[in-house]
Amino acid sequence: MSGPGGGDAQRPLRRLGFLTIGLFDPADPRPGHEATLRLVELGEELGFDSAHVRHRHLQHGISSPLTFLAAASQRTTRIGLGTAVTPLGWENPLRLAEDLATVDVLSGGRLQPGVSVGPPMQWEHVRHSLYPDSADVEDFTYERVLRLLRLLRGEPASTFSGRQGIEEFSERVQPHVPGLADRVWYGGGSLRSATWAGEQGLGFLTSSVVRAEGDDTDFARVQRAQVDAFRAAHPDPGRARVSQGLVVIPTDSATPEQRRRYEEYAASRLPRTREPQGPARMLFAPDLVGTTDELVAALRAHAGFRAVDEVVVALPFTFSFDDQVQVLTDLAGSLGPALGWAPGGGDGVTGFPG
Repeated sequence: MSGPGGGDAQRPLRRLGFLTIGLFDPADPRPGHEATLRLVELGEELGFDSAHVRHRHLQHGISSPLTFLAAASQRTTRIGLGTAVTPLGWENPLRLAEDLATVDVLSGGRLQPGVSVGPPMQWEHVRHSLYPDSADVEDFTYERVLRLLRLLRGEPASTFSGRQGIEEFSERVQPHVPGLADRVWYGGGSLRSATWAGEQGLGFLTSSVVRAEGDDTDFARVQRAQVDAFRAAHPDPGRARVSQGLVVIPTDSATPEQRRRYEEYAASRLPRTREPQGPARMLFAPDLVGTTDELVAALRAHAGFRAVDEVVVALPFTFSFDDQVQVLTDLAGSLGPALGWAPGGGDGVTGFPG
């Protein structure tokens, strides 16, 4: 496994995090949100470097991660808190910049924002509710990320500042948090997005879904090519941060019934990994299920994994709370250390370079 500069020399895993969508019952949403907060608390207790949540707009998962992370920030003190990722097509960059800065202040500088671009999912069905007057002219390109970065860096958001009556106005986003823009990650799955993220000096989030480009349909090799492209484009390749996201399910402390369900879950999703899916030719990584020894061998044989030293494990959203606790406990207590990771040893809250 490589360090930040690439290569395949075996070196320790520096940072380990986890990702959840925060599934809940639409008829009674509070218990699901509370259970996800408890997972974040557990993650801190186990020594994880970061906990991440995904946006799930108009679904039964956390739709407002920053609101959720504001709550999580008051129940934790050390663990990094991230979004993986915020689709900017749903967001106004100015309002998002205010929310990001506020949560970062509340967390004591622990926020790790991850973003992506492109039209919102189900665009034809939501466009009239989301942008009733401007759907045809909204810009869903990389420029939306650049707008957000400029605002986070303190560039003017208004042409007016000063006092009006008894109120004081600023020309830039408040609160202003120096360095927050340097902690923004870009979630991408193509050579183009990897290269662009590198050129901007962002962190790069590569997940269990990538785009097959050219003739290569081997997930690990395609992912590795994207990581290499990101580092090659980065102004400081030796300190460019990449985080890999995979579904990795250790079974060391699982009951026989849990192992059976985990294996059935992975098997049910295996057919989609055998060839590119859809017009975009998306490749899905096989879910990894097994003992620590089995998983260490599989990961060290994975070309994408060998190119990173930060990993965020995606928790299957259909797993029960007890299942997720077991997975996190084995990740922190067995698999992570077997890969050289030390609980609480990584710096999960610093910006770039790390």
